[in-house]
Amino acid sequence: MARHKILRIAFTHTRLQDSLSKELKISKILAQILVNRGITSAGQAEEFLNVRLEHMLDPFSFRQMPKAVERIKEAKNKKEKTLIFGDYDVDGITSVALLKDSLRRMGLAALHYMPHRIKEGYGLTKNILQIAKENKVKLLITVDCGIANQREIEELKKNNIDTIITDHHEPQGNTLPSCVSIINPKVEGSGYKYRELAGVGVAYKLCQALSNSKLLDELDLVALGTVADVVPLTGENRVIVKEGLSRLSATKRPGLRALIEEAGIKNKKFNTTSISFILAPRLNASGRMDSAETSFNLLMSPDIQKAQSLSKVLEQHNRARQKIESKIMEEAEDIINREVNFKEHKVIVVAKDDWHQGVLGIVAAKLADRFYRPAIVISLNEKMGKGSGRSIKNFHLSRALGECRQFLRTFGGHAHAVGLTITRESIDDFRKSINQLAQDKLSLEDLLPSLDIDIELDLGSLTERLVEELEKLEPFGTGNPEPLFYTRGLRLKGEPQSLGRQTLKFWVTDGKVTFQVIGFGMASLLASLREAKSLDIVYTPRMDNWRDDSSIILEARDIFFR
Repeated sequence: MARHKILRIAFTHTRLQDSLSKELKISKILAQILVNRGITSAGQAEEFLNVRLEHMLDPFSFRQMPKAVERIKEAKNKKEKTLIFGDYDVDGITSVALLKDSLRRMGLAALHYMPHRIKEGYGLTKNILQIAKENKVKLLITVDCGIANQREIEELKKNNIDTIITDHHEPQGNTLPSCVSIINPKVEGSGYKYRELAGVGVAYKLCQALSNSKLLDELDLVALGTVADVVPLTGENRVIVKEGLSRLSATKRPGLRALIEEAGIKNKKFNTTSISFILAPRLNASGRMDSAETSFNLLMSPDIQKAQSLSKVLEQHNRARQKIESKIMEEAEDIINREVNFKEHKVIVVAKDDWHQGVLGIVAAKLADRFYRPAIVISLNEKMGKGSGRSIKNFHLSRALGECRQFLRTFGGHAHAVGLTITRESIDDFRKSINQLAQDKLSLEDLLPSLDIDIELDLGSLTERLVEELEKLEPFGTGNPEPLFYTRGLRLKGEPQSLGRQTLKFWVTDGKVTFQVIGFGMASLLASLREAKSLDIVYTPRMDNWRDDSSIILEARDIFFR
């Protein structure tokens, strides 16, 4: 809530506002928000606001999909041993569960394998050939991984084991693994029009192709993995999550029902926040603290009592994760305060012996948010280090690692999230190299936290009809954030309150209209609020339904005092 936060107020496109408002019979405010999201025609807007299953793309538009389907059907007919290999996060776990269940329904009882995050790490493990041989596997299908495992896949091929890759990560370099089929929208020439599917989204397209069905009942799992992986909620992902959320709230899966009940959100409205902050952390906790098998078994459990028992184990894992994460965060901040020169270091690289590898990504994300610059957190063990990185808006972290690859043993990931391995003696050179790169790519303005404001409003523009209209923009997430409004020159009305969990609650007025404001994590601003002559607020309006009394409340994202 610092005053140096940059407010980027979107340019008001009056002509487009008027055009969309008239053609679609929507408010000019909603029209402006659509324009801010890059939607400038009535056709685009209609498709965005009225998400329908018909907007899903044909899985066979992947050029290599027919090869994958043919090879899997061959494995079924020949009764070949088939292994599904997936990642240990929610995206990977849901992918494995989805594909294994689909193969079972078509008569192919596949094995599955998810590596241990700490013992083996991400992607096809070095011992994958041994695992495949021991199980007499003839076909291996990857989900949410594989595109960076050329060497391992070549070894499998030499031993007459075929591989089908389903992945959504960026390929590294110009050479792709030599396998039967690659289903990845980020591979050049894939034929697929939408690049941003999550790993589970890609696996879903394979399942659709195999069954020649839309598999609508599976969208609870697909939405879960899609939101958890923080991919853009645009295009086909918007269809998947919109439809999946309604199915998730009424899911028939005993495992998800038990998880929802254990998390305390049964019978509540589901949105992307329900997944991002409640369900996904619990499912991820299994792979972070132990083995991802616990979460996988929960999702696949046909028995509600067994599922309830597993959901309690996940709850325990999640609480343990929170304690460890808090300790590492404290230690990392101490290192930063002692060793990081922010004038020279635009990228934070911190390392320490024996940090728990399961929480490095969460700590990196919190550091990136706290200091608003890319952060890489490395756990050292003897000569080697394993790290996770998270980035900010204008710095493509995966590409940056590619330009510093000479200092890394392995790396992979996305623009905003990466994993890597590195030798202890290479860390200083890597830190120096990536910061030299950042000097050229990041301006000082890039390192200041900012808020993208959709429109500046007066309080009189806020109506229940507008708030209901804004709900058409859901689901919110990366690529489609919740609308943010900005109102200046307000006055405090009445006595502000500091509630539990650092929550601030107060009333504001412009002299004509009065609204209640709630600010989560803003209780430290109580004294400044009382002393301010006037204030400006950045907020999202919501309907507050308390004891059957419905009214608008403004959820503050920032407060500026005058």
